[in-house]
Amino acid sequence: MQSYQNQTIKIQNSLSGKKEVFEPLNEGHIGMYVCGPTVYSNVHLGNCRTFMSFDMIFRYFKHLGYKVRYVRNITDAGHLEDDAEDGEDKIAKKARLERLEPMEVVQRYTLDFHNTLSKFNLLPPSIEPTATGHIIEQIEIIKEIFEKGYAYEANGSVYFDVAKFNKDYEYGKLSGRKLEDMIANTRELSAQDDKRSPQDFALWKKAEPQHIMRWPSPWGDGFPGWHLECTVMSTKYLGETFDIHGGGMDLKFPHHECEIAQAEASYGQSPVNYWMHANMLTMNGKKMSKSTGNNILPGEIFSGKNELLSKPFAPSVVRFFMMQAHYASILDLSNDALLASEKGFNRLMEAIEGLDNLNTGNKSDFDVKAWEEQCYMAMNDDFNTPILIAHLFEAVRHINQIREGKERITVSDRDALQRTINAFVFDVLGLEQKAANTADTGKLSGVVELLIQFRKEARENKDFATSDKIRDQLAALGIQLKDGKEGTTFSID
Repeated sequence: MQSYQNQTIKIQNSLSGKKEVFEPLNEGHIGMYVCGPTVYSNVHLGNCRTFMSFDMIFRYFKHLGYKVRYVRNITDAGHLEDDAEDGEDKIAKKARLERLEPMEVVQRYTLDFHNTLSKFNLLPPSIEPTATGHIIEQIEIIKEIFEKGYAYEANGSVYFDVAKFNKDYEYGKLSGRKLEDMIANTRELSAQDDKRSPQDFALWKKAEPQHIMRWPSPWGDGFPGWHLECTVMSTKYLGETFDIHGGGMDLKFPHHECEIAQAEASYGQSPVNYWMHANMLTMNGKKMSKSTGNNILPGEIFSGKNELLSKPFAPSVVRFFMMQAHYASILDLSNDALLASEKGFNRLMEAIEGLDNLNTGNKSDFDVKAWEEQCYMAMNDDFNTPILIAHLFEAVRHINQIREGKERITVSDRDALQRTINAFVFDVLGLEQKAANTADTGKLSGVVELLIQFRKEARENKDFATSDKIRDQLAALGIQLKDGKEGTTFSID
């Protein structure tokens, strides 16, 4: 296996907008922070894609021999509705609606988050801190920003003074926005607003009497602003400047922009060397939305219990589907795309399973060393998993040719091929071989589809007894048929 000492990795840095050679602050060590979930609902698939992308990056660094401290937070307070400066805390609102304690909501959805990511075979981060566990540190950094002159108090709340900060630093450099343009495109503040400018953001919010989640502070009872926790926890565990900060594209502004401002105001230096952003997941060509019904939860994919799906899909098949697109590109989810990924996944696993039984000779027609170098080149080029997967299928083609006696391979090349393909498929991409046999997905689907066709023909011939018998016997086996406008689909209980 290759080592980081002889690999040059390039990363698309959102801060510069360029692909840059990665040089860690400390040789052989990497500090990486990724914005985690706000735990007030079940984790959705778009979030899973982001965490899966950084899991792959984490895995590749570890594969190269880096010691990685990977920090991913849990937001359990301070995140208001619609990412706004006013309104109700998302967790407190959920607790009020369901008549629960806020920490019951946090516990329920943190467990769901961990269980879902475990099914997708994500490695746990090195540290998973919570916002409520770092209230003292958040209050202390507000004091520091106050002392530097970049914060002001108004009616029990504390706000970050963006205009004053912008005179000494540059607010908007990550998202490419100019403060003058932002001011020109915003409405004037209302008489009831405590902020001096619409661009200012909360560091500490005064808790109204009905607000459940509240803590004492020098400015009165309240709670921290949403952006503050990430500045505090990332720098506490990784240092005032660290290597990589990741998150979804939707967090670039204002969340990550505010993080930079808070850190620079407090520490006087840029907190992160490489900013990375994963792109969004769409569904059937449209943005995912609960209100329109164009939405799907991970559990619905695993069970097949969603009208947009024809069948259940194993977690590793979904992960393989995600890895077939570059982390920074938009990826569209559809039933057809998942079916195609399942076929590719099964083909890949069948080839890997057959490696032990490959006939070997005294000559190789497949240049395994050159192929291995291509795999590393793909990953070193901003973690280009689709190119890596293309190289993996090149190996699959050679494996099948060798199996059919059309090509030859030596024992040493066969062993090298097996080590490398296993490393990239299982250690780096994080796929699991057992998924190929989960409910024997490919064969089972074919049999059920055949029975659905027989049932369709029976109904067309008005042979409803046979039609009902097929449906009922499948139901007895835990396979539910669902008739709709687009035809009949099935799900497995």
